[in-house]
Amino acid sequence: MLRHLHIRNLAIIDELSLDFAAGFSVLTGETGAGKSILIDALGLVIGTRADSALVRSGSDKAEVSAEFSLEDSPYAATWLAERELSDGDLCTIRRVVQAEGRTRAFVNGSLVTAADLRALGESLVEVFGQGESQTLLRADTQRSVLDDYGQHADALAAVAAAAAGVQRIEAQIDAVRAAQTRDPAQLDYLRFQLQELDALGLQEDELKALDAEHKTLANAGRLIEDGGNAQQLLYGGDQCAYDQISAALAALHGLVPLHPDFAEIETLAISAQTQAQEAAETLRRLLEKLDLDPQRLTEVERRLAAVHDLARKHRVRADELTARQAQLREELGGLEGAAERLDALERERQAALDIYRKAAKVLTQARSKAALGLAKDVTARVRELGMPNASFIPAVEPAGRERPSPQGEDLVRFDFSANPGQPPRALAKVASGGELSRVSLAIQVSLRQGEGAATMIFDEVDAGIGGATAEVVGRELRALGTHRQVLCVTHLAQVAAQGQQHFGIHKEVRGGATFTRVNGLDSAGRVGEVARMLGGKEMTGATQALAKDLLKRAAR
Repeated sequence: MLRHLHIRNLAIIDELSLDFAAGFSVLTGETGAGKSILIDALGLVIGTRADSALVRSGSDKAEVSAEFSLEDSPYAATWLAERELSDGDLCTIRRVVQAEGRTRAFVNGSLVTAADLRALGESLVEVFGQGESQTLLRADTQRSVLDDYGQHADALAAVAAAAAGVQRIEAQIDAVRAAQTRDPAQLDYLRFQLQELDALGLQEDELKALDAEHKTLANAGRLIEDGGNAQQLLYGGDQCAYDQISAALAALHGLVPLHPDFAEIETLAISAQTQAQEAAETLRRLLEKLDLDPQRLTEVERRLAAVHDLARKHRVRADELTARQAQLREELGGLEGAAERLDALERERQAALDIYRKAAKVLTQARSKAALGLAKDVTARVRELGMPNASFIPAVEPAGRERPSPQGEDLVRFDFSANPGQPPRALAKVASGGELSRVSLAIQVSLRQGEGAATMIFDEVDAGIGGATAEVVGRELRALGTHRQVLCVTHLAQVAAQGQQHFGIHKEVRGGATFTRVNGLDSAGRVGEVARMLGGKEMTGATQALAKDLLKRAAR
Protein backbone atom coordinates (compact mmCIF):
# COMPACT_ATOMS: atom_id res chain seq x y z
CA MET A 1 0.00 0.00 0.00
CA LEU A 2 0.99 3.65 -0.38
CA ARG A 3 2.79 4.93 2.73
CA HIS A 4 4.31 8.24 1.72
CA LEU A 5 4.05 10.75 -1.12
CA HIS A 6 6.44 13.66 -1.74
CA ILE A 7 5.84 16.26 -4.46
CA ARG A 8 8.08 19.13 -5.55
CA ASN A 9 7.35 21.83 -8.15
CA LEU A 10 4.31 20.16 -9.72
CA ALA A 11 1.73 22.62 -11.10
CA ILE A 12 0.76 24.87 -8.16
CA ILE A 13 2.42 22.61 -5.58
CA ASP A 14 5.85 23.87 -4.53
CA GLU A 15 6.60 21.14 -2.01
CA LEU A 16 4.35 18.67 -0.23
CA SER A 17 4.78 15.54 1.89
CA LEU A 18 1.93 13.25 2.91
CA ASP A 19 1.80 10.06 4.96
CA PHE A 20 -1.03 7.62 4.26
CA ALA A 21 -2.53 4.93 6.45
CA ALA A 22 -4.42 1.75 5.67
CA GLY A 23 -8.19 1.79 5.29
CA PHE A 24 -10.34 4.51 3.72
CA SER A 25 -8.85 8.00 3.20
CA VAL A 26 -10.66 10.97 1.69
CA LEU A 27 -9.32 14.11 0.02
CA THR A 28 -11.58 17.12 -0.10
CA GLY A 29 -11.39 20.79 -0.99
CA GLU A 30 -12.95 23.52 -3.07
CA THR A 31 -12.97 23.30 -6.85
CA GLY A 32 -9.55 24.27 -8.22
CA ALA A 33 -7.76 23.70 -4.92
CA GLY A 34 -5.51 21.04 -6.46
CA LYS A 35 -7.19 17.68 -5.82
CA SER A 36 -6.67 16.60 -9.42
CA ILE A 37 -2.97 17.51 -9.15
CA LEU A 38 -2.57 14.91 -6.40
CA ILE A 39 -4.11 12.31 -8.69
CA ASP A 40 -1.78 13.43 -11.49
CA ALA A 41 1.18 13.06 -9.12
CA LEU A 42 0.19 9.52 -8.22
CA GLY A 43 -0.31 8.79 -11.90
CA LEU A 44 3.26 9.88 -12.62
CA VAL A 45 4.77 7.44 -10.13
CA ILE A 46 2.81 4.52 -11.59
CA GLY A 47 3.81 5.25 -15.16
CA THR A 48 1.18 7.48 -16.78
CA ARG A 49 2.38 9.74 -19.59
CA ALA A 50 4.21 12.82 -18.32
CA ASP A 51 3.44 16.32 -19.57
CA SER A 52 6.08 19.04 -19.20
CA ALA A 53 3.22 21.50 -18.66
CA LEU A 54 2.91 20.02 -15.15
CA VAL A 55 6.27 21.54 -14.15
CA ARG A 56 5.67 24.54 -11.90
CA SER A 57 6.25 27.86 -13.63
CA GLY A 58 9.80 29.07 -13.05
CA SER A 59 11.15 25.61 -12.17
CA ASP A 60 13.43 23.48 -14.30
CA LYS A 61 11.89 20.19 -13.21
CA ALA A 62 9.14 18.55 -11.18
CA GLU A 63 9.71 15.54 -8.96
CA VAL A 64 7.33 13.04 -7.38
CA SER A 65 8.40 10.27 -4.99
CA ALA A 66 6.23 7.56 -3.44
CA GLU A 67 7.00 4.84 -0.93
CA PHE A 68 4.97 1.61 -0.97
CA SER A 69 4.80 -1.26 1.47
CA LEU A 70 4.90 -4.61 -0.35
CA GLU A 71 3.27 -6.74 2.35
CA ASP A 72 0.01 -6.84 0.35
CA SER A 73 1.64 -6.73 -3.11
CA PRO A 74 3.21 -10.17 -3.77
CA TYR A 75 3.25 -9.66 -7.54
CA ALA A 76 5.18 -6.39 -7.21
CA ALA A 77 7.64 -8.02 -4.78
CA THR A 78 8.27 -10.86 -7.24
CA TRP A 79 8.59 -8.41 -10.16
CA LEU A 80 11.25 -6.46 -8.28
CA ALA A 81 13.14 -9.58 -7.20
CA GLU A 82 13.29 -10.93 -10.76
CA ARG A 83 14.93 -7.68 -11.88
CA GLU A 84 17.25 -7.41 -8.86
CA LEU A 85 15.52 -4.21 -7.73
CA SER A 86 14.34 -5.41 -4.32
CA ASP A 87 14.86 -3.35 -1.18
CA GLY A 88 13.22 -5.43 1.53
CA ASP A 89 9.49 -4.93 2.08
CA LEU A 90 9.52 -1.39 0.70
CA CYS A 91 9.46 0.02 -2.83
CA THR A 92 10.41 3.63 -3.54
CA ILE A 93 9.53 5.14 -6.92
CA ARG A 94 10.81 8.53 -8.06
CA ARG A 95 9.72 10.27 -11.27
CA VAL A 96 11.46 13.39 -12.57
CA VAL A 97 9.86 15.55 -15.30
CA GLN A 98 12.13 18.14 -16.94
CA ALA A 99 10.65 21.43 -18.14
CA GLU A 100 11.95 20.71 -21.65
CA GLY A 101 10.00 17.45 -21.77
CA ARG A 102 12.43 14.64 -20.80
CA THR A 103 11.48 12.32 -17.97
CA ARG A 104 13.34 9.77 -15.85
CA ALA A 105 12.05 7.14 -13.47
CA PHE A 106 13.86 5.37 -10.63
CA VAL A 107 12.79 2.29 -8.66
CA ASN A 108 14.68 1.76 -5.41
CA GLY A 109 17.36 4.08 -6.77
CA SER A 110 17.82 2.30 -10.13
CA LEU A 111 16.89 3.88 -13.45
CA VAL A 112 14.01 2.03 -15.21
CA THR A 113 12.17 2.40 -18.51
CA ALA A 114 8.70 3.89 -18.82
CA ALA A 115 7.32 0.46 -19.81
CA ASP A 116 8.80 -1.17 -16.70
CA LEU A 117 7.41 1.61 -14.52
CA ARG A 118 3.91 1.06 -15.93
CA ALA A 119 4.15 -2.71 -15.38
CA LEU A 120 5.17 -2.19 -11.75
CA GLY A 121 2.68 0.63 -11.17
CA GLU A 122 -0.29 -1.43 -12.37
CA SER A 123 0.47 -4.00 -9.66
CA LEU A 124 0.63 -1.34 -6.92
CA VAL A 125 -2.21 1.10 -7.68
CA GLU A 126 -5.54 1.07 -9.53
CA VAL A 127 -7.10 4.43 -10.43
CA PHE A 128 -10.80 4.87 -11.18
CA GLY A 129 -11.77 8.25 -12.60
CA GLN A 130 -15.03 9.88 -13.54
CA GLY A 131 -14.68 8.45 -17.02
CA GLU A 132 -14.81 4.86 -15.74
CA SER A 133 -18.61 4.84 -15.77
CA GLN A 134 -18.69 6.02 -19.39
CA THR A 135 -16.28 3.31 -20.57
CA LEU A 136 -18.66 0.82 -18.97
CA LEU A 137 -21.05 1.48 -21.85
CA ARG A 138 -18.64 -0.08 -24.34
CA ALA A 139 -19.15 -3.72 -25.33
CA ASP A 140 -15.46 -4.61 -25.01
CA THR A 141 -15.36 -3.13 -21.49
CA GLN A 142 -18.41 -5.14 -20.43
CA ARG A 143 -16.83 -8.34 -21.74
CA SER A 144 -13.57 -7.54 -19.92
CA VAL A 145 -15.45 -6.84 -16.68
CA LEU A 146 -17.19 -10.21 -16.81
CA ASP A 147 -13.94 -12.02 -17.62
CA ASP A 148 -12.18 -10.18 -14.81
CA TYR A 149 -14.90 -11.13 -12.35
CA GLY A 150 -14.88 -14.77 -13.45
CA GLN A 151 -11.05 -14.94 -13.58
CA HIS A 152 -11.11 -16.35 -17.11
CA ALA A 153 -7.46 -15.64 -17.96
CA ASP A 154 -6.60 -19.30 -18.66
CA ALA A 155 -9.73 -19.92 -20.73
CA LEU A 156 -9.14 -16.70 -22.69
CA ALA A 157 -5.53 -17.69 -23.37
CA ALA A 158 -6.66 -21.09 -24.70
CA VAL A 159 -9.23 -19.46 -27.00
CA ALA A 160 -6.74 -16.88 -28.25
CA ALA A 161 -4.13 -19.56 -29.00
CA ALA A 162 -6.69 -21.71 -30.82
CA ALA A 163 -7.93 -18.73 -32.85
CA ALA A 164 -4.35 -17.84 -33.79
CA GLY A 165 -3.82 -21.44 -34.96
CA VAL A 166 -6.83 -21.25 -37.27
CA GLN A 167 -5.70 -17.87 -38.62
CA ARG A 168 -2.21 -19.20 -39.41
CA ILE A 169 -3.63 -22.09 -41.41
CA GLU A 170 -6.08 -19.81 -43.22
CA ALA A 171 -3.19 -17.55 -44.20
CA GLN A 172 -1.40 -20.57 -45.70
CA ILE A 173 -4.58 -21.54 -47.58
CA ASP A 174 -4.84 -18.01 -48.99
CA ALA A 175 -1.21 -18.15 -50.09
CA VAL A 176 -1.69 -21.51 -51.86
CA ARG A 177 -4.83 -20.31 -53.60
CA ALA A 178 -3.06 -17.15 -54.72
CA ALA A 179 -0.21 -19.30 -56.07
CA GLN A 180 -2.66 -21.33 -58.12
CA THR A 181 -3.59 -18.20 -60.04
CA ARG A 182 -0.01 -17.36 -61.03
CA ASP A 183 0.90 -17.03 -64.71
CA PRO A 184 2.23 -20.35 -66.13
CA ALA A 185 5.14 -18.39 -67.56
CA GLN A 186 6.22 -17.57 -64.02
CA LEU A 187 6.23 -21.27 -63.14
CA ASP A 188 8.35 -21.98 -66.22
CA TYR A 189 10.82 -19.30 -65.15
CA LEU A 190 11.04 -20.82 -61.66
CA ARG A 191 11.80 -24.20 -63.21
CA PHE A 192 14.49 -22.64 -65.42
CA GLN A 193 16.14 -20.92 -62.45
CA LEU A 194 16.17 -24.14 -60.47
CA GLN A 195 17.56 -26.10 -63.41
CA GLU A 196 20.45 -23.63 -63.69
CA LEU A 197 21.33 -24.09 -60.04
CA ASP A 198 20.95 -27.86 -60.23
CA ALA A 199 23.26 -27.89 -63.25
CA LEU A 200 25.86 -25.89 -61.35
CA GLY A 201 25.74 -28.54 -58.61
CA LEU A 202 27.32 -26.35 -55.95
CA GLN A 203 27.81 -28.28 -52.70
CA GLU A 204 27.23 -26.82 -49.24
CA ASP A 205 30.89 -26.10 -48.32
CA GLU A 206 32.38 -26.15 -51.81
CA LEU A 207 32.72 -22.38 -52.20
CA LYS A 208 34.83 -22.09 -49.06
CA ALA A 209 37.11 -24.92 -50.27
CA LEU A 210 37.42 -23.36 -53.74
CA ASP A 211 38.42 -19.98 -52.29
CA ALA A 212 41.09 -21.62 -50.14
CA GLU A 213 42.45 -23.68 -53.03
CA HIS A 214 42.48 -20.66 -55.35
CA LYS A 215 44.47 -18.66 -52.82
CA THR A 216 47.09 -21.45 -52.71
CA LEU A 217 47.32 -21.95 -56.47
CA ALA A 218 47.39 -18.25 -57.26
CA ASN A 219 50.39 -17.80 -54.93
CA ALA A 220 52.35 -20.85 -56.12
CA GLY A 221 55.54 -18.91 -57.00
CA ARG A 222 55.69 -17.17 -53.67
CA LEU A 223 55.03 -20.37 -51.75
CA ILE A 224 57.90 -22.20 -53.50
CA GLU A 225 60.41 -19.33 -53.45
CA ASP A 226 59.78 -17.98 -49.95
CA GLY A 227 59.29 -21.47 -48.54
CA GLY A 228 62.64 -22.62 -49.95
CA ASN A 229 64.42 -19.54 -48.60
CA ALA A 230 62.90 -20.14 -45.16
CA GLN A 231 64.11 -23.75 -45.21
CA GLN A 232 67.69 -22.65 -46.02
CA LEU A 233 67.67 -20.02 -43.30
CA LEU A 234 66.57 -22.60 -40.77
CA TYR A 235 68.86 -25.48 -41.74
CA GLY A 236 71.31 -26.23 -44.51
CA GLY A 237 72.17 -22.80 -45.87
CA ASP A 238 75.12 -20.54 -45.15
CA GLN A 239 74.85 -18.92 -41.74
CA CYS A 240 71.57 -20.82 -41.08
CA ALA A 241 69.88 -20.71 -37.71
CA TYR A 242 71.01 -24.26 -36.87
CA ASP A 243 74.67 -23.36 -37.35
CA GLN A 244 74.33 -20.08 -35.46
CA ILE A 245 72.82 -21.85 -32.49
CA SER A 246 75.63 -24.46 -32.65
CA ALA A 247 78.20 -21.66 -32.25
CA ALA A 248 76.26 -20.23 -29.35
CA LEU A 249 76.12 -23.68 -27.69
CA ALA A 250 79.91 -24.03 -27.94
CA ALA A 251 80.34 -20.73 -26.11
CA LEU A 252 77.72 -21.59 -23.46
CA HIS A 253 79.25 -25.01 -22.83
CA GLY A 254 82.44 -23.34 -21.65
CA LEU A 255 80.53 -20.97 -19.34
CA VAL A 256 78.48 -23.58 -17.49
CA PRO A 257 81.33 -24.63 -15.16
CA LEU A 258 81.87 -20.98 -14.25
CA HIS A 259 78.26 -20.17 -13.27
CA PRO A 260 75.42 -22.70 -12.67
CA ASP A 261 72.67 -20.48 -14.19
CA PHE A 262 74.20 -20.88 -17.66
CA ALA A 263 73.11 -24.56 -17.62
CA GLU A 264 69.43 -23.62 -18.04
CA ILE A 265 70.29 -21.29 -20.93
CA GLU A 266 72.29 -24.06 -22.58
CA THR A 267 69.26 -26.40 -22.30
CA LEU A 268 66.99 -23.82 -23.94
CA ALA A 269 69.48 -23.32 -26.78
CA ILE A 270 69.66 -27.09 -27.41
CA SER A 271 65.81 -27.15 -27.61
CA ALA A 272 65.82 -24.20 -30.02
CA GLN A 273 68.35 -25.94 -32.28
CA THR A 274 66.25 -29.11 -32.34
CA GLN A 275 63.08 -27.12 -33.16
CA ALA A 276 64.82 -25.23 -35.97
CA GLN A 277 65.89 -28.53 -37.52
CA GLU A 278 62.35 -30.00 -37.15
CA ALA A 279 60.77 -26.87 -38.66
CA ALA A 280 63.10 -27.05 -41.65
CA GLU A 281 62.32 -30.73 -42.22
CA THR A 282 58.56 -30.18 -41.92
CA LEU A 283 58.80 -27.28 -44.38
CA ARG A 284 60.74 -29.45 -46.85
CA ARG A 285 58.09 -32.18 -46.76
CA LEU A 286 55.28 -29.61 -47.23
CA LEU A 287 56.97 -28.08 -50.28
CA GLU A 288 57.44 -31.53 -51.81
CA LYS A 289 53.71 -32.34 -51.36
CA LEU A 290 52.35 -29.07 -52.78
CA ASP A 291 50.43 -29.70 -56.00
CA LEU A 292 50.65 -26.36 -57.76
CA ASP A 293 49.43 -27.42 -61.17
CA PRO A 294 48.67 -24.33 -63.36
CA GLN A 295 45.95 -26.32 -65.15
CA ARG A 296 44.17 -26.83 -61.82
CA LEU A 297 44.32 -23.09 -61.21
CA THR A 298 42.51 -22.53 -64.51
CA GLU A 299 39.83 -25.05 -63.54
CA VAL A 300 39.30 -23.47 -60.12
CA GLU A 301 39.04 -19.97 -61.58
CA ARG A 302 36.53 -21.18 -64.16
CA ARG A 303 34.43 -22.81 -61.42
CA LEU A 304 34.52 -19.71 -59.23
CA ALA A 305 33.54 -17.51 -62.18
CA ALA A 306 30.51 -19.72 -62.87
CA VAL A 307 29.45 -19.55 -59.21
CA HIS A 308 29.75 -15.75 -59.02
CA ASP A 309 28.04 -15.21 -62.37
CA LEU A 310 25.02 -17.22 -61.24
CA ALA A 311 25.00 -15.43 -57.88
CA ARG A 312 24.81 -12.07 -59.65
CA LYS A 313 22.02 -13.38 -61.84
CA HIS A 314 20.00 -14.41 -58.78
CA ARG A 315 20.96 -11.21 -56.91
CA VAL A 316 22.36 -13.03 -53.91
CA ARG A 317 25.84 -13.48 -52.46
CA ALA A 318 27.80 -16.48 -53.72
CA ASP A 319 27.61 -18.15 -50.31
CA GLU A 320 23.79 -17.85 -50.43
CA LEU A 321 23.35 -19.82 -53.65
CA THR A 322 22.65 -23.18 -51.99
CA ALA A 323 20.00 -21.52 -49.77
CA ARG A 324 18.48 -19.89 -52.86
CA GLN A 325 18.41 -23.28 -54.57
CA ALA A 326 16.56 -24.82 -51.60
CA GLN A 327 14.11 -21.89 -51.55
CA LEU A 328 13.29 -22.24 -55.23
CA ARG A 329 12.86 -26.00 -54.88
CA GLU A 330 10.42 -25.52 -51.98
CA GLU A 331 8.50 -22.77 -53.78
CA LEU A 332 8.21 -24.76 -56.99
CA GLY A 333 7.24 -27.90 -55.12
CA GLY A 334 4.52 -26.00 -53.31
CA LEU A 335 3.16 -24.58 -56.55
CA GLU A 336 3.25 -27.85 -58.45
CA GLY A 337 1.59 -29.70 -55.57
CA ALA A 338 -0.87 -26.93 -54.73
CA ALA A 339 -3.98 -29.10 -55.05
CA GLU A 340 -2.64 -31.76 -52.69
CA ARG A 341 -1.34 -29.09 -50.30
CA LEU A 342 -4.71 -27.34 -50.32
CA ASP A 343 -6.52 -30.54 -49.38
CA ALA A 344 -4.10 -31.13 -46.51
CA LEU A 345 -4.47 -27.55 -45.27
CA GLU A 346 -8.26 -27.78 -45.35
CA ARG A 347 -8.06 -30.86 -43.14
CA GLU A 348 -5.70 -29.03 -40.79
CA ARG A 349 -8.06 -26.05 -40.71
CA GLN A 350 -11.02 -28.23 -39.76
CA ALA A 351 -9.03 -29.83 -36.94
CA ALA A 352 -7.93 -26.38 -35.71
CA LEU A 353 -11.54 -25.15 -35.85
CA ASP A 354 -12.63 -28.10 -33.72
CA ILE A 355 -10.01 -27.18 -31.11
CA TYR A 356 -11.13 -23.53 -31.22
CA ARG A 357 -14.82 -24.37 -30.83
CA LYS A 358 -14.14 -26.60 -27.83
CA ALA A 359 -12.07 -23.86 -26.17
CA ALA A 360 -14.71 -21.23 -27.00
CA LYS A 361 -17.44 -23.45 -25.54
CA VAL A 362 -15.52 -23.79 -22.28
CA LEU A 363 -15.19 -19.99 -22.15
CA THR A 364 -18.89 -19.49 -22.89
CA GLN A 365 -19.85 -21.84 -20.07
CA ALA A 366 -17.50 -20.03 -17.68
CA ARG A 367 -18.93 -16.66 -18.70
CA SER A 368 -22.50 -17.83 -18.23
CA LYS A 369 -21.68 -19.05 -14.73
CA ALA A 370 -19.80 -15.86 -13.85
CA ALA A 371 -22.72 -13.76 -15.16
CA LEU A 372 -25.00 -15.25 -12.50
CA GLY A 373 -22.57 -14.35 -9.71
CA LEU A 374 -21.91 -10.85 -11.05
CA ALA A 375 -25.66 -10.20 -11.44
CA LYS A 376 -26.26 -11.20 -7.82
CA ASP A 377 -23.36 -9.15 -6.40
CA VAL A 378 -23.94 -5.98 -8.42
CA THR A 379 -27.72 -6.02 -8.04
CA ALA A 380 -27.37 -6.29 -4.26
CA ARG A 381 -24.92 -3.39 -4.11
CA VAL A 382 -26.90 -1.19 -6.50
CA ARG A 383 -30.00 -1.68 -4.36
CA GLU A 384 -28.01 -0.58 -1.31
CA LEU A 385 -27.02 2.54 -3.26
CA GLY A 386 -30.53 3.94 -3.30
CA MET A 387 -32.22 1.89 -6.05
CA PRO A 388 -34.16 -0.76 -4.12
CA ASN A 389 -35.89 -2.15 -7.23
CA ALA A 390 -32.90 -2.18 -9.57
CA SER A 391 -31.83 -5.27 -11.50
CA PHE A 392 -28.46 -5.82 -13.16
CA ILE A 393 -28.23 -8.74 -15.61
CA PRO A 394 -25.12 -9.56 -17.69
CA ALA A 395 -26.33 -11.29 -20.88
CA VAL A 396 -24.06 -13.78 -22.70
CA GLU A 397 -25.26 -14.35 -26.26
CA PRO A 398 -23.77 -15.79 -29.49
CA ALA A 399 -21.87 -13.09 -31.36
CA GLY A 400 -22.40 -14.70 -34.78
CA ARG A 401 -18.84 -14.01 -35.94
CA GLU A 402 -17.76 -15.42 -39.29
CA ARG A 403 -14.18 -16.08 -38.21
CA PRO A 404 -12.63 -17.26 -34.92
CA SER A 405 -11.93 -14.45 -32.49
CA PRO A 406 -9.37 -14.31 -29.66
CA GLN A 407 -12.26 -13.13 -27.44
CA GLY A 408 -14.39 -16.18 -28.13
CA GLU A 409 -17.86 -16.59 -29.63
CA ASP A 410 -19.83 -14.48 -27.14
CA LEU A 411 -21.44 -11.07 -27.12
CA VAL A 412 -21.53 -9.77 -23.54
CA ARG A 413 -24.08 -7.07 -22.77
CA PHE A 414 -25.00 -5.49 -19.43
CA ASP A 415 -28.76 -5.08 -19.08
CA PHE A 416 -30.27 -2.86 -16.38
CA SER A 417 -33.59 -1.81 -14.93
CA ALA A 418 -33.93 0.82 -12.21
CA ASN A 419 -37.68 0.71 -11.66
CA PRO A 420 -40.29 -1.99 -11.08
CA GLY A 421 -42.34 -2.95 -14.11
CA GLN A 422 -39.58 -2.02 -16.52
CA PRO A 423 -37.85 -4.94 -18.23
CA PRO A 424 -34.04 -4.83 -18.21
CA ARG A 425 -32.56 -3.21 -21.31
CA ALA A 426 -29.03 -2.40 -22.46
CA LEU A 427 -27.28 -0.26 -19.84
CA ALA A 428 -26.28 2.32 -22.44
CA LYS A 429 -29.94 2.95 -23.32
CA VAL A 430 -31.64 3.19 -19.94
CA ALA A 431 -29.20 4.38 -17.23
CA SER A 432 -29.03 8.06 -16.25
CA GLY A 433 -25.74 9.66 -15.25
CA GLY A 434 -26.30 9.12 -11.53
CA GLU A 435 -27.51 5.55 -12.05
CA LEU A 436 -24.53 4.79 -14.23
CA SER A 437 -22.15 6.09 -11.55
CA ARG A 438 -23.74 3.83 -8.95
CA VAL A 439 -23.67 0.79 -11.23
CA SER A 440 -20.02 1.49 -12.04
CA LEU A 441 -19.13 1.79 -8.37
CA ALA A 442 -21.02 -1.40 -7.52
CA ILE A 443 -19.15 -3.28 -10.26
CA GLN A 444 -15.78 -1.94 -9.15
CA VAL A 445 -16.40 -2.98 -5.56
CA SER A 446 -17.60 -6.43 -6.68
CA LEU A 447 -14.57 -6.95 -8.88
CA ARG A 448 -11.99 -5.91 -6.32
CA GLN A 449 -12.97 -7.98 -3.32
CA GLY A 450 -10.03 -10.32 -3.85
CA GLU A 451 -7.25 -10.00 -6.39
CA GLY A 452 -5.87 -6.65 -7.51
CA ALA A 453 -3.59 -3.82 -6.46
CA ALA A 454 -3.35 -3.08 -2.75
CA THR A 455 -4.17 0.62 -3.30
CA MET A 456 -7.31 1.85 -5.05
CA ILE A 457 -7.90 5.52 -5.93
CA PHE A 458 -11.39 6.80 -6.72
CA ASP A 459 -11.43 10.23 -8.37
CA GLU A 460 -14.92 11.70 -7.93
CA VAL A 461 -16.64 8.48 -8.96
CA ASP A 462 -19.59 9.60 -6.81
CA ALA A 463 -20.56 12.31 -9.32
CA GLY A 464 -24.30 12.55 -9.81
CA ILE A 465 -25.07 11.02 -6.40
CA GLY A 466 -26.40 12.82 -3.35
CA GLY A 467 -28.45 12.56 -0.18
CA ALA A 468 -28.85 9.25 1.60
CA THR A 469 -27.36 7.42 -1.38
CA ALA A 470 -24.10 9.31 -0.92
CA GLU A 471 -23.86 8.02 2.64
CA VAL A 472 -24.30 4.45 1.40
CA VAL A 473 -21.57 5.06 -1.21
CA GLY A 474 -19.28 6.21 1.56
CA ARG A 475 -20.03 3.10 3.60
CA GLU A 476 -19.30 0.88 0.60
CA LEU A 477 -15.93 2.55 0.07
CA ARG A 478 -15.14 2.30 3.77
CA ALA A 479 -16.06 -1.39 3.71
CA LEU A 480 -13.76 -1.88 0.73
CA GLY A 481 -11.05 -0.25 2.83
CA THR A 482 -11.16 -3.08 5.36
CA HIS A 483 -8.99 -5.22 3.08
CA ARG A 484 -7.63 -2.67 0.58
CA GLN A 485 -6.19 0.83 0.94
CA VAL A 486 -8.80 3.17 -0.59
CA LEU A 487 -8.22 6.85 -1.43
CA CYS A 488 -11.18 8.90 -2.65
CA VAL A 489 -11.39 12.45 -3.99
CA THR A 490 -14.94 13.59 -3.26
CA HIS A 491 -17.23 16.64 -3.11
CA LEU A 492 -19.83 14.84 -0.99
CA ALA A 493 -19.92 15.44 2.73
CA GLN A 494 -21.64 12.09 3.31
CA VAL A 495 -18.74 10.26 1.64
CA ALA A 496 -16.08 12.39 3.34
CA ALA A 497 -17.57 11.66 6.76
CA GLN A 498 -16.91 7.94 6.26
CA GLY A 499 -13.16 8.50 5.83
CA GLN A 500 -10.83 7.08 8.46
CA GLN A 501 -8.17 9.56 7.36
CA HIS A 502 -9.12 12.98 6.01
CA PHE A 503 -6.95 15.40 4.02
CA GLY A 504 -8.13 18.95 3.42
CA ILE A 505 -6.85 20.67 0.27
CA HIS A 506 -6.83 24.43 -0.16
CA LYS A 507 -5.08 27.19 -2.09
CA GLU A 508 -3.23 30.16 -0.71
CA VAL A 509 -1.68 33.16 -2.44
CA ARG A 510 1.62 34.62 -1.28
CA GLY A 511 3.63 37.28 -3.04
CA GLY A 512 1.44 37.04 -6.11
CA ALA A 513 2.01 33.27 -6.43
CA THR A 514 -0.52 30.50 -5.83
CA PHE A 515 0.28 27.42 -3.73
CA THR A 516 -1.65 24.25 -2.91
CA ARG A 517 -1.60 23.12 0.71
CA VAL A 518 -2.76 19.75 2.04
CA ASN A 519 -3.34 19.14 5.74
CA GLY A 520 -4.30 16.04 7.65
CA LEU A 521 -7.43 17.03 9.54
CA ASP A 522 -8.04 16.36 13.23
CA SER A 523 -11.53 15.97 14.70
CA ALA A 524 -12.23 19.70 14.85
CA GLY A 525 -10.79 20.22 11.37
CA ARG A 526 -13.02 17.48 9.98
CA VAL A 527 -16.11 19.07 11.47
CA GLY A 528 -15.24 22.37 9.80
CA GLU A 529 -14.46 20.76 6.41
CA VAL A 530 -17.60 18.60 6.37
CA ALA A 531 -19.65 21.66 7.39
CA ARG A 532 -18.11 23.62 4.50
CA MET A 533 -19.05 20.82 2.09
CA LEU A 534 -22.62 20.89 3.42
CA GLY A 535 -23.22 24.63 3.52
CA GLY A 536 -20.54 26.41 1.53
CA LYS A 537 -18.32 29.18 2.91
CA GLU A 538 -20.96 30.48 5.31
CA MET A 539 -20.87 27.98 8.16
CA THR A 540 -23.76 28.10 10.57
CA GLY A 541 -24.46 26.31 13.78
CA ALA A 542 -26.88 24.09 11.89
CA THR A 543 -24.32 22.96 9.32
CA GLN A 544 -21.76 22.32 12.04
CA ALA A 545 -24.28 20.29 13.98
CA LEU A 546 -25.14 18.30 10.89
CA ALA A 547 -21.44 17.74 10.19
CA LYS A 548 -20.90 16.44 13.73
CA ASP A 549 -23.89 14.14 13.33
CA LEU A 550 -22.56 12.74 10.03
CA LEU A 551 -19.14 12.07 11.56
CA LYS A 552 -20.68 10.52 14.64
CA ARG A 553 -22.85 8.16 12.58
CA ALA A 554 -19.85 7.20 10.46
CA ALA A 555 -17.81 6.43 13.56
CA ARG A 556 -20.53 4.07 14.77
